[in-house]
Amino acid sequence: MTSPSTPFRDIEVSHRTVLAIAVPMTLGFVTTPLLGLTDTAVVGRSGSAEALAGLAIAAALFDLLFASLNFLRASTTALVAQAQGRGEADELFAVFWRSIVLSVGFGLLILLVAPIIITGGPALMGAAGDVQMAAATYIGIRILAAPITLANFTLLGFVLGRGLGKVGLALQIVLNGVNIAMSILLGLTFGYGIAGVAWGTVLGETVAMLAGFGFVFWRYGTAAMPRMSMLTDGAKLMALFRLNRDILIRTFSLITAFTVMTRIGSGFGAVTLAANAVLMNFFMIASFYLDGMATAAEQIVGEAVGARHRPAFVKAVQLTGLWSFGLAIASLGFFLALGDAIVGFITTAGDVRAVAQTYLLYAALTALTGALAFQMDGVFIGATWSSEMRNMMILALLGYLASVAVLVPLLGNHGLWIALNMFLALRGLLLLSRLKAKTDQTFADNQ
Repeated sequence: MTSPSTPFRDIEVSHRTVLAIAVPMTLGFVTTPLLGLTDTAVVGRSGSAEALAGLAIAAALFDLLFASLNFLRASTTALVAQAQGRGEADELFAVFWRSIVLSVGFGLLILLVAPIIITGGPALMGAAGDVQMAAATYIGIRILAAPITLANFTLLGFVLGRGLGKVGLALQIVLNGVNIAMSILLGLTFGYGIAGVAWGTVLGETVAMLAGFGFVFWRYGTAAMPRMSMLTDGAKLMALFRLNRDILIRTFSLITAFTVMTRIGSGFGAVTLAANAVLMNFFMIASFYLDGMATAAEQIVGEAVGARHRPAFVKAVQLTGLWSFGLAIASLGFFLALGDAIVGFITTAGDVRAVAQTYLLYAALTALTGALAFQMDGVFIGATWSSEMRNMMILALLGYLASVAVLVPLLGNHGLWIALNMFLALRGLLLLSRLKAKTDQTFADNQ
């Protein structure tokens, strides 16, 4: 957080500054689906449909669990960037170690309730028999890495907060690369199947964590060593908890929105549900670069706020917005031109492809309607305006639920997709409506 006593520091912001973070992180995000594809292929080669279904259920549970805890990465990025903007070297590492302790604490809590997750998670997802056994096998092994996985969130947040996008990309490549290699070796070559895939994930997370800590101590030496005083500042700890709490509420609101879409979509039958799932890949593709731009906004805005440099803040908002919308418009054209071919590549089922083509325009529009929402999230997280971000997200979710209630009975699946696009647009517009007031408040002594 900034204060009136914080000295003004000049921050240079350019297209190069934005792309130096956004491009590496976009590439890093793209590597994640490759991991899921590899795991599916390895387990699929076993010839066991039950093992493949168990992997899908277990992976979905971990996706939900760790997506809920991604605030550990975002809050670290924002607070480290602000400390860097203020020129407070000690606070950089204090934020890092406070976040590491919080990450490991959450990881140990997950281990504590692991027996419940292992037995109850697959059952909650409707798994039974061999499917449940396969899912439990994967969960029982992969959950061992929970503290390590969450420590990696903090390590990534730290290097991104320092503006080291290439290092962030390198850590993601190490994590996913080792994971892929070990999953193939253990799961396929050595024949351990789904257990081998799970151990591959544990090894990938472990190697990435060691690489991350190795980089921090190699780059910063004794300055990076933890001290007890870093962990006993009550005000700073409370600020970290509040920021994480607000980002967590925002994340749960997002999960709720997409869960509602899936749940309502299932009421239209298996073919429509499958078509919607295929089309959501368009949004996933767009989210790679939109998340990359949001990450750039987090770092640059955080540093500008820490430095109390309003021109840098304004330019960061302008440039990340320009790139977000420019790429969104380009991807809209790409999806409209090649959408049928993309759908055909994902599925060979003729009935699913036919239904997907009916709703393709809505899926293509998500890149454009979501551009402002992603960018504003990055701005508000970087500036640590988390309570406003939380409140606007709750309002957007309420608007989405209301639009679903009105549009779905009238328009069916068309109404569901329209409501999703309205939700994405509303998120961005509500945050934008608070931007000027929060900017004036934050830079009140720097007009």
